Amino acid sequence: MSNEHFANVNGQHLFYSVHGTGKPLILLHGGIDPNSFGNNLAELAKSRQVIAPHLQAHGRTPDTDRPLRSETMGDDITALIGHLNLGKADVMGYSLGASVALQTAIRHPDVVDRLVLVSAAMRQDGFYPEVVAAFKQLEANAATLGPGVKASPLGKTYPNVDWTNLFRKVGDLTKRPFDWSADVAKLHTRTLLVFADADAIRPEHMVEFWKALGGGQRDAGIDGSLRPANEFAILPNTTHYTLPVDPMLPEIVERFLGAASKAVG
Repeated sequence: MSNEHFANVNGQHLFYSVHGTGKPLILLHGGIDPNSFGNNLAELAKSRQVIAPHLQAHGRTPDTDRPLRSETMGDDITALIGHLNLGKADVMGYSLGASVALQTAIRHPDVVDRLVLVSAAMRQDGFYPEVVAAFKQLEANAATLGPGVKASPLGKTYPNVDWTNLFRKVGDLTKRPFDWSADVAKLHTRTLLVFADADAIRPEHMVEFWKALGGGQRDAGIDGSLRPANEFAILPNTTHYTLPVDPMLPEIVERFLGAASKAVG
């Protein structure tokens, strides 16, 4: 049986591939590149069934006239979980995919078991100012960036993508201010935050995100009984761009997803 499939959900012709066996993990790539996780996808699939969709306009999922928004793409992932009759699934995303994963949990908490957010911000100003400035230029630079990617190995892998359109739509998404901190504070989904030590996200924001999830409030006690239910990791010698392919990432994620929790709260 082929591991490549399409699901018609929310007016989208959503491509997804399936790897390995075990408890389902929905794995959501970052912006532009559907192969963000590199070899780590296969590593995660050694102990789980990894379901890897291509988000709207990315890879083998064609674009529609709908704008790119984390909220509507989160609705797509929820519809995919329903389409596959999974009930609940663990959901993990990186960068743009982390925003989609977070919105899936915020908008549809009943379909997400555990949540892994790799290099996520809960507000636009969580990114360094120069990153926000680059986001604001992305749409204007799409006509230059698109042909460059089209000629690259990534462009050859996905010849049907309109790269200029994709950069334009990702730029339209990333230039928009957002603040999900109130929703994060109400989240009951067990969550792991993972960041790079040289991320595009400010360390102050990482801690603020962690605190919004109930972390960083107190010492856990000698027996650990007061530790929060959620978890927080910063991987050394990584950047926003190397984090998803770092060999330490699957190990940390699997420990969180596979752990029999004794946490409170």
